[in-house]
Amino acid sequence: MADKTATAASRADFKIKPRTDKRTWLTDTVLRDSHQSLLATRMRTADMIEAASMLDRVGYWSLEAWGGATFDSCLRFLKEDPWERLKLLRKAIPNTRLQMLLRGQNLVGYRHYSDDVVKKFVERAARNGIDVFRIFDALNDLRNIEVAVRAAKEAKGIVEATICYTTSPVHTHEGFVDLALKLVKMGADTICIKDMAGLLTPVAAFDLVTKMRARVNIPIHIHSHDSSGLASMSYLKAIEAGADIVDTAISSLASGTSQPPTESMVAALNGSPYSTGLDLGLLAEIADRFRDIRRKYKKFESEYTAINPKTLVVQIPGGMISNLANQLREQNALDKMDEVFDEIPKVRKDMGYPPLVTPTSQVVGTQATLNVLMGERYKVITSETRNYFKGLYGNPPGPIDETARKLAIGDEKPIACRPADLLEPELDKVIRDIDGKAKSIEDVLSYALFPMVALEFFEQRDNRARGRAARRGFQPAADAGHTAPHLAPSEFNVTVHGENYKIKVAGAGHRVEGKRPFFISIDGKLEEVMIESLTEVIPTTAGEIERSSITQSIRPKAKKEGDVTTPIPGKVTSIKVSVGSKVSEGDTVLTVEAMKMENEVHTPISGVVKKVLVKIGDSVNPDETLMEVEKE
Repeated sequence: MADKTATAASRADFKIKPRTDKRTWLTDTVLRDSHQSLLATRMRTADMIEAASMLDRVGYWSLEAWGGATFDSCLRFLKEDPWERLKLLRKAIPNTRLQMLLRGQNLVGYRHYSDDVVKKFVERAARNGIDVFRIFDALNDLRNIEVAVRAAKEAKGIVEATICYTTSPVHTHEGFVDLALKLVKMGADTICIKDMAGLLTPVAAFDLVTKMRARVNIPIHIHSHDSSGLASMSYLKAIEAGADIVDTAISSLASGTSQPPTESMVAALNGSPYSTGLDLGLLAEIADRFRDIRRKYKKFESEYTAINPKTLVVQIPGGMISNLANQLREQNALDKMDEVFDEIPKVRKDMGYPPLVTPTSQVVGTQATLNVLMGERYKVITSETRNYFKGLYGNPPGPIDETARKLAIGDEKPIACRPADLLEPELDKVIRDIDGKAKSIEDVLSYALFPMVALEFFEQRDNRARGRAARRGFQPAADAGHTAPHLAPSEFNVTVHGENYKIKVAGAGHRVEGKRPFFISIDGKLEEVMIESLTEVIPTTAGEIERSSITQSIRPKAKKEGDVTTPIPGKVTSIKVSVGSKVSEGDTVLTVEAMKMENEVHTPISGVVKKVLVKIGDSVNPDETLMEVEKE
C-alpha cells in the first residue's frame, strides 16, 4: 500500500503533524548511508538511477539520498558532480521526499563554513530537490545548527533537528530530552535520535523515547546502525514507546554497519497496530536489483563491516569503519585496525567524549590512526585536532585532557564564542578566486567546501568535455586554434585474466641500488614497490606507457637533520613559511592532506628556511625533502 501523502503534489506542501494512528513510517537509506557504511561511499549515480523508479513506488516517508560523505566521495573518488546526482535523483524520484544529512555549520565538509556559505548551500540544496534536512552538530552544540535550521525553514524544507546519541560518563537521557525541547523551540518539524554507532539498546531506546514522547509533541525519528546486532530490537521498543519513523535499508545493503533490513521491519510490524502497510513483494524486487548492484563494489567491502558487538566499546559509526579500513589499506597498514580500535576510545576521552559522527569521528579516528602509525601518541597532530582543542568545533560535552590539549595547542587559550562568529563572509571571495573555472553557483559551493578536490574535478570534467568534442571531430570554441598538449596517463584500467584492476601511479621516489620506489595504488591499496620501470607491474597490453606519465621525484632525498619531510604520502594543501623565514623546532611549516584530513608537517630543527621545494597541490612522498632548514 503506497504512502498517499508522498505524492508529487503534497511532497513539498506536507506539514508534519503528530500522528493520529500508530502506523510506522520508514526512511530507506540505500541511496546514502547504507552504501556509505558498507561500500565506503562508492555507489555511482547510474546504479542509483537504475532502481529509482521502483523505490519511488514503495511509499517511504522519505529516501535518504544525499549529503553526509557522499558529496565529498562524488568529487574525490567517483569524479561525479554531487549536484548533478541530486538533480537526476529528483527527476527519477518525483513522488517521494528526498532527505539529506547536513552537518550544521560543517555542511557536508569537515570544518565550519561562514554563515553566507551555509545559507546559500541550503538554499541550493532545496532548489535542486531536497525536501527533508536532517541537521545535526557532532558535539550537540546547538549554536552550530541555528543558521542551517533557519535557512532550511526559509527554503520551505522540512527541518529534522537531530540529537547525536552516545553513551559516556557525561551523557544522560534527561540531557537528550532537554536538547529535544530546545530543538522544538528552534523550529524543528521532527526530532531525530541519531545513533550512528549502534549503541542504542532496546531498554535504552524504550526509556529515551518514553521520556521524550512525554514532553515532545512532534514526530520522533530513530536512526541506528546494526553494528552491534541490536538495532532491529531497539527499533521495535522505540516504536512501542512512541517513535513515528525509523531508518532501514533494503536487505541486500542492510545489517552490519548499515541499517536493519527494510523487509524484516515491515514483516515484523505486519499485523500489529504499527504496520507500515508497505508491499513486501515490491521490496523483494528492489532487494534483488541492489543485490546485483552490490557485486560491482565488492572490492570496497571489508571484514570490518559485519556485526561486531565490540562496537559497543569502541563506539565507531558504521560509515567510519568502512572508510577507516580503506584509509588504513591506502597506508598499507590494514593489519593495525585492532590497534586503532583500541586507541580511538582513548583519544575520545582526551577530547571530552564527543559523539563519534562526522566530522568528530574523522578527527578522532584520524588522530588515533596517526598515533598508531607513528608509534607515539600525538607525535603528528592534524590541523583538525588542533582546531578541536582550540574550541573551533564547539563546546565538547565533557572536560578536555589538559596534557593532550597542551600537546596540540601549547599555551593558546581555547575560544568560548560560537565558532562561526570568528569567520568572515566567504562566498564573494570564493567567487572571485574561482573566476572562470565555475560553471554555476553549485560549482562555487563545491569549491568553497573542498577547494583542491573541486579544482581537480573541474579540470578532469573539462578534459572529458574536450575529449568528447575531439571525438566528434571538433574542438570547443574556447580552444579554437589551439592544440591541447598531450597528457600522459597516470591512471590505468587493466584487465588480467578477466579481472579488472584500477591502477594509479601516486608518485616515485629516488633510486636505490638501481631501482626506484614507486607509490602505486591498486584498487585503492597503496603499495611501495622497488622496480626499475613501471612495466614490471603494469602489463604493456594495458596501453602505451610513457616515461613522462610517471611522477618522478625531482626533490632530493631527505638526509640532513634540517630536511623537512612528510611521514605519510599526501598532497600539499598549504605552505606556512617562505625562504628566509625563521622557524623554531616543532613549528608547522606546511600541511599535507592524507586520509581526508590535513596533517601538519613540522621543522625538525630551529633555524632559517633556505629552500622551499614544493608548491600547493604537489603530491609528496615520505623520502623527499620538502624544505631545507639550516641552523643560524
